[in-house]
Amino acid sequence: MLIPYEYLLQLPKETLDNLIKEYLLSQVEDGSFDALGDKALEQAIGKCRLALESGHLLVEFSEDDESVAIRSREEIMRRTPLVDD
Repeated sequence: MLIPYEYLLQLPKETLDNLIKEYLLSQVEDGSFDALGDKALEQAIGKCRLALESGHLLVEFSEDDESVAIRSREEIMRRTPLVDD
């Protein structure tokens, strides 16, 4: 289940920042993001906020394991089969 960006704005800033930091750490581990200095981290958090606002990144709640994660729109589209009308 995708969580709309407007709902994310209702979270405390620290909560959303922690979710973004968790996403960024996963990007460091897979090589997509290469710096963890304070300034680089703050810039990356800002970029992630913009990507969430624009819909390039989405927040997904997994009902299977009751977890929340940020994922790219492309990743979600690859995993979600298209339904024909």
